[in-house]
Amino acid sequence: MNKLIILITINILLLGCTTQNQKITINDKSFNIEIADNPAERAKGLMFRKDLDKDSGMLFIFPNSEKHSFWMKNTFIPLDIIWIDENFKIVYIYENAQPCRESCNSITPNKDAKYVLEINAGLADKYKFEIGDKAEII
Repeated sequence: MNKLIILITINILLLGCTTQNQKITINDKSFNIEIADNPAERAKGLMFRKDLDKDSGMLFIFPNSEKHSFWMKNTFIPLDIIWIDENFKIVYIYENAQPCRESCNSITPNKDAKYVLEINAGLADKYKFEIGDKAEII
């Protein structure tokens, strides 16, 4: 029983360290990221959050490249949404997506993407992110 508790504790510590060290870099600008890589995490995203640290974001990882639509239902933070293809190149940017509660429109890119990065609104413009820029997960 003690060995099981020790193994579980080690796994929790290792998983915690991995999550804390996840970063994505675009044009020499790094963001600490949370990963949403399963259906439940992708569906919840940043819903119900009151704030997001300046240099933080959420990276959605999908099993396939498609035109993944997003919406801002129950999201309280204005966001820049950046679609990234399987080669880690930005293919679409939607700036300043506004929170919504009731009737929410979907935001759909014009290109297929495997990853989607959400960061605080205004940062894509501030850091001059453009279509074709390369992202790197570190």
